[in-house]
Amino acid sequence: MQVKTYKHVDYLWDESKASELGDNQVELFLYRSNILGADLRITNFGGGNTSCKTIEKDPLTNEEVEVMWIKGSGGDIGTLTKAGIAGLYTERLRNLKNVYGGLEDEDRMVGLFNHCIYDLDSKAPSIDTPLHGLLPFKHIDHLHPDALIAVAAAKDSEKVTKEIWGDTMGWVPWQRPGFDLGLQLEKCLNDNPGIRGIVLGSHGLFTWGDTSYECYLNSLEVIEMASEYIEKKIKENGSVFGGQKVESLPEEERKEKAAKLMPLLRGLCSSENQMIGHFTDTDVVLEYINSNDLERLAPMGTSCPDHFLRTKIQPLVLTLSTDEDFSNSEKVLEKLTPAFENYRKEYAEYYENCKRDNSPGMRDPNPVIIIYPGVGMFSFAKNKQTTRVASEFYINAINVMRGAEAITEYTSLPRQEAFDIEYWLLEEAKLQRMPKEKPLSRKVALVTGAGGGIGKAIADKLAEEGANVVLTDIVEDRLVEGVATYKRDVASYAVCDVTNTESIANAFKKACLEFGGVDIIVHSAGLAISKPLEETTDKDWNLLQNVLVKGQFDLAKQGVAVMRDQGLGGNFISIASKNGLVSGPNNVGYGTSKAAQQHMSRLLAAELGKDKIRVNVVNPDGVIVGSKIWEGDWAEGRAKAYGITVDELPAHYAKRNLLNEIIYPEDIANGVFACVGILDKSTGNIINVDGGMANAFVR
Repeated sequence: MQVKTYKHVDYLWDESKASELGDNQVELFLYRSNILGADLRITNFGGGNTSCKTIEKDPLTNEEVEVMWIKGSGGDIGTLTKAGIAGLYTERLRNLKNVYGGLEDEDRMVGLFNHCIYDLDSKAPSIDTPLHGLLPFKHIDHLHPDALIAVAAAKDSEKVTKEIWGDTMGWVPWQRPGFDLGLQLEKCLNDNPGIRGIVLGSHGLFTWGDTSYECYLNSLEVIEMASEYIEKKIKENGSVFGGQKVESLPEEERKEKAAKLMPLLRGLCSSENQMIGHFTDTDVVLEYINSNDLERLAPMGTSCPDHFLRTKIQPLVLTLSTDEDFSNSEKVLEKLTPAFENYRKEYAEYYENCKRDNSPGMRDPNPVIIIYPGVGMFSFAKNKQTTRVASEFYINAINVMRGAEAITEYTSLPRQEAFDIEYWLLEEAKLQRMPKEKPLSRKVALVTGAGGGIGKAIADKLAEEGANVVLTDIVEDRLVEGVATYKRDVASYAVCDVTNTESIANAFKKACLEFGGVDIIVHSAGLAISKPLEETTDKDWNLLQNVLVKGQFDLAKQGVAVMRDQGLGGNFISIASKNGLVSGPNNVGYGTSKAAQQHMSRLLAAELGKDKIRVNVVNPDGVIVGSKIWEGDWAEGRAKAYGITVDELPAHYAKRNLLNEIIYPEDIANGVFACVGILDKSTGNIINVDGGMANAFVR
């Protein structure tokens, strides 16, 4: 097989992998879908659609029938599997033309797709189903490549299409996806037999082939031709977006300003629903946000429906200068607030001007995309994946504007058309079908000592309950391994020595840049030194005080500053110990430090209540299995003292508590979750997770 090289798309077809699939057309269609979705220049997460048609045996008649397999509603071609597709009788789908009642009948038609189902395990068919079903080709790609949408969104798009591809490509003007658009594609093909694809005005691309590989090549070649055309136009024009207006700050300064600004933006964006943030300052973004044309292009909004469904109709452009002083958060907030109030007001006007009698109620009017010229682009949404994808889609929109401006002139969808997509009843129904959010959804947690043991168990529990987690520890290898245990968009890490103020600052900076701020701080970093008074050295004492007490103080001081900037309240949890309450021998350094942690927490609870920041303590005892403290000499020393083996320690310690239970790191994690996820009106409390130690009862 001769492999063609491409400059503007990635050729990812691996013949050895494809040959393993044999003649299984459905598997080849899934393979094609996945490699197309792996290139964000071709289509973004959740965007586009792919299909194939096969001959199957009808289980009711035993006759051979044509079946179309297509990505189901809400799926993503880059990660598509058999479970995410729908299988429909092609003939039944085409027979829906006999009952179609025109544009007013579009929503009813979607319900009728279910009457065409062949595979009873099908995912719900998407709105794009008739666009594929009414075309005769065995393999079809509907993609949203930046270069093609640039052509589709350019002034005189039909003329430009002709200039690039001659008579080999069809063109259909903008129309909302649905059954009628499928009819328009069918008509375009009938009027232009022999074409290799169709450009959808302001929308995207349809291409096809007799085999999955031919379809794949056709898609790449059409996209490559558009990309080459745009590159040539940019060279002819000599500049992009009217040239540079604002000079970018150096990268480190951009990151520093972004980290300080993120909590303020997060608080403002969370006036109705708490949000998670994302920041990017790539070259593509900076070229656009620093340009002379930003002021003209940004308010126009995006063109492709997939873009503005995720980014809102337009971004908020900040008027802060690059030399803005961020040392006084209140003054910066005073400057930012009017811009957000105006954005919400304009969004409400957009809704009121465009709404229809049956439109769903107005959604959150806060911006999703926020632009800071010279610094970068922020996005805010309900979770990290959604906000990251929104950012990626707006970068797609930037590429579209860049290309369209180079070709002729960028055109966006009319506001009414955009509204009818954004507030489409079918889109609202999809939103209503979304699973219920988890208790800690939209929360960001920073956990110290999370490289293993109790800290990692706490991070696991918070993530399981919906939080984003930032793992910190002094050992980077442990953190890398720890983060690898989570799915994408859940966790990040920062190497952090809690005895070092700057190291703590960098950890919070990481939390702000990755997720927008912090809502939950868990101080789990610790160590244990058990010695009698005469053997306890100054070094022992200082180490315990620095890690357990000073570390907690510094974490609280810096973390509370972030929480106050957000204005969203928060939680601070100290992982202390039974030893802070129980007086025992050979424990003066450790017990004193743990007692200091406990009382500091009470003091902080009293001070921070007005900020809705709750401070509580979880006291473990005898956590041996999985605990880093019990590794090595400590466990061996305890076992020797009791005349037992290290393996017998858990059962030995279980005998000491009233419930005779072994205490695991996961039990401590449950205690933390109770504080942050259930007991939402409790502060200043101590929860013992020790199986019941009477001498450690708080009252």
